[in-house]
Amino acid sequence: MPTVALAMIVRNAAVQLERCLATVRGVVDEIVIGDTGSVDETPQRARQLGARVLHVPWKDDFAEARNRVLEAVTADWVLVLDADERLDAAGREEIPALIQVAGCDGYLVTIRNYVLTLEHRLWDTPAVPNDHRLPEADPYPAYVAHENVRLFRRRPEVYFVGRVHETVGGRIVELGGQLGRARFVIHHFGLVADPETAAQKTELYRRLGRQKILERPHDAQAYFELGLVEFDNYHNDTEAVRLFEQACRLNPGLAVAWLFLGLARSRLGEHGRALEAYAQARRLGYCVPLLDEAEGDAHYNRGEFESARRCYRRALEKAPARAELLSKLGLADVRAGRPGVGLQRLREAVALRPDLPEMHDRLMQALVWLDRLEEAAEVAETKLRKVPPQPEDYLRAASIRARRGEHSRAAALVLAGLERFPRHERLRAVAAELQPDLLLVRNGPLAGS
Repeated sequence: MPTVALAMIVRNAAVQLERCLATVRGVVDEIVIGDTGSVDETPQRARQLGARVLHVPWKDDFAEARNRVLEAVTADWVLVLDADERLDAAGREEIPALIQVAGCDGYLVTIRNYVLTLEHRLWDTPAVPNDHRLPEADPYPAYVAHENVRLFRRRPEVYFVGRVHETVGGRIVELGGQLGRARFVIHHFGLVADPETAAQKTELYRRLGRQKILERPHDAQAYFELGLVEFDNYHNDTEAVRLFEQACRLNPGLAVAWLFLGLARSRLGEHGRALEAYAQARRLGYCVPLLDEAEGDAHYNRGEFESARRCYRRALEKAPARAELLSKLGLADVRAGRPGVGLQRLREAVALRPDLPEMHDRLMQALVWLDRLEEAAEVAETKLRKVPPQPEDYLRAASIRARRGEHSRAAALVLAGLERFPRHERLRAVAAELQPDLLLVRNGPLAGS
């Protein structure tokens, strides 16, 4: 019977380690852990849990650290986990059979990255509702899945490549090895870390991504990965465009890079150039819902509402449960001259996700555009009750009431905003302009309405 080793690198993981290792008990024959500089009790705790612990100096290189651990493994197969991950219960049943398959050198494993909202995405993949397969993940509403080679046959010539976003999969393929696909999953909790930890990790990935490009200046994937960090985490769209453009030059067939080049251009207001990038992604056979939605956004922002409608409908056919798409389609319907069906879709979207501010905003925008100001005002005030309000929400609701000539009602909304955000400059400036009406609100019968 082939043997299996768990190979890990850790730092300051004493809190997480026991829960992680409990999920591989009875599955692996040895545990080799590389500690990259913990200042807590991680090394001692790992030894107590049966691991062989190596001191691995951290050199800003995930692949190097993991390869140091690989060198110490003696088992026939290697399973890779991080401390914030858990092996699925199905792995206990499946791994013993997988490692006996002749001719297979490694397995792609689905990794479930738990997230705090359904609006999260990882690269071009949207979050899906949590099916509560793992009780520890019950607090989280959704996850985003991706695949990576996490179970592979140990061979000296198989090693991790990449200072960051490291993998052995490419190396196995280069050697002519065969990859299969596992049915079990790995549960990952790294994306629900506290904000300080998440910010530190993002900055580390940014630094390592820049070093990776210096070391691999002709690697399109390296430019794409760093572009994503700049685009998603720092909203540095000009730099993201530069990095995505370089990725596309180095590998014109990298369709996902064309998609994100378009997204970054669109955020810079270059909607026509964004559509050019999307068209190139589509010519490469790319057809994810995010591409359809992005094309719809670009057409909408150019005032091409019929084209936007077609794109949103196509996206909605692929992702029918997304209230965001239904809302965008409804707004495009209204602007394209179909107010009845558009408003119906917009109201359905609000009913599906009353917790999302954008749902209320699009319905309100459509009603204002149709000059149905009383309904728009009601939506604006409903949003104040359904979603944690921002200062701009009070100002918007007050503006709609003022357009209807309801100045006392508008003043009441400004006053309510000031009570919640007493230091907000725009609210204070508007309040100064409405002093007579504010006196009426404070002293008159509307104060308690």
